[in-house]
Amino acid sequence: MYIITYDILFGQEISSVGDAEKFLLLQKNAIQLALARLLVRKKVKRVEDLMALYQIPDVSKPRFVRVNTLKLDVESAFHVLGKQNTVQKDDMVPDLLILPPGSDLHDHPLVRNGSVFMQGKASSMVAVALGPEPGWEVLDACSAPGNKTVHLAALMKGKGKIIACELDNERVKRLEDTVRLSGAANIEVLHGDFLNLNPMDPSYSKVRAILLDPSCSGSGTTAERLDHLLPSYAAGDATAVAGTERLNKLAAFQKKALEHALSFPAVEKVVYSTCSIHQIENEDVIKSVLPLAASHGFQLATPFPQWPRRGLPVFEGSEHLLRTDPVEDKEGFFIALFVRKSIARSLEQPIKTRKNNKVKSAKRNATMNHNKSVMPFPFTRLSKLLLHSHLRLQTYKKLNMST
Repeated sequence: MYIITYDILFGQEISSVGDAEKFLLLQKNAIQLALARLLVRKKVKRVEDLMALYQIPDVSKPRFVRVNTLKLDVESAFHVLGKQNTVQKDDMVPDLLILPPGSDLHDHPLVRNGSVFMQGKASSMVAVALGPEPGWEVLDACSAPGNKTVHLAALMKGKGKIIACELDNERVKRLEDTVRLSGAANIEVLHGDFLNLNPMDPSYSKVRAILLDPSCSGSGTTAERLDHLLPSYAAGDATAVAGTERLNKLAAFQKKALEHALSFPAVEKVVYSTCSIHQIENEDVIKSVLPLAASHGFQLATPFPQWPRRGLPVFEGSEHLLRTDPVEDKEGFFIALFVRKSIARSLEQPIKTRKNNKVKSAKRNATMNHNKSVMPFPFTRLSKLLLHSHLRLQTYKKLNMST
C-alpha cells in the first residue's frame, strides 16, 4: 500500500492489476490533494523539506535471507548469492545469510522459486526458539503470511505435521501461496479461529509444540514500514488515546490466545512472539499468564541464552525473555518460550549425569595415578636376577659369620 501510494504521489506509472492498486487509483486525486494541503499547512514547498520536519529513523539494515533447506542447502545458496553480493553466515540462526543493506533480491531466481526467503533475523529466531524436531506435530496458531510456518517445516526436515491456523480469508490465500512456494508437504492449512479449537479434541492430542505470533501493534517495525511519513506520526493527544485503546484491545486478545495455547494437554513447548516494543503486549502479557502456566506445568525457558538483550525487569524471571532493539538491531521483536517442567528436567538430567560421570571418572583416574606412584619397580626378569644375587650374597655372609 505504501509503495503504491508513493508511486501515485511521485509520478511512477503503475498498473491496476490488483484490488489495492485499483482502489488507490480511484483515490488518486484525493491523495495528491492531501499532500498539497500538507505542504501548505507545514509552510514548505518541497516534499524534501516536508520530510526534514520529521525525525526519520535510520531504516538501513542488512538484508537477511533465510535459506529454505527443503529446496536448497546453505552452501549452494551462499555460492549463488555470493556471485553478485558479499554474503556472510549468521552466527546465531542456522540457515540465515547476511547481505549488504539495499541488496535487491525481489526478482532473484532463488527468491522467485522459493529456495530462499527474505526474512529478518528476529523473525527467523522465532521458529528456532521453538525448536521442533522432525516427526513432531506442531500448531502455528496465527500463521499468515506463513514465513515462520514454512521455517518450522524446514527445521522439521519436512517430516511430521504442521497445522497452520488462520482466520482471515485473504490471509489464508497468502498463507497457501507461501506454503506452495516453499515446497513443504507437511503443512495442513486450517481456515478457522485458533481460539475456537478444542484442546481436548483428539485431532490435537499429538500436538507437542505451538507457535503463537498473534496480531500486534507492529511498533517494532514502524521505521521499516515508514510510519514516520504519516501525519499521525506527529499527531497529538487524540491519536495517543486511540493508540492506547488499541493496545489494550490487542493485549487482551494476546493474553487470551496465550492462555489457550497453554491449555493443550500434550504440548511441551509454546513460543509467544510479537513485533512490538510495548511492554503491555510483551512482558505484561507473560506476567499475566504465569499462574495459569504454572498450573499446567509450564515454566519460562531462555531462548538464545547468548543474546544480550532480555526482557524488561518488571517481574522475577523476566531475564528469560528475549527482546531485539529497534535501534541496535534495526527491528523490535519479543520472544518468550514456555517449556513443560517435566521436559525441562529431562533436558537437564543428561547434563547432570554427564557431569557426575566426569567426576567419577576423574576420581577413578586420580586413584589409579596414586596407585601407580606407589607401585614397586616392575618385577621383570632383570629384577629376578638382581634379587637372586642379593639373596646369595646375604646367605654367603651368614655362613662366613657362623664359621
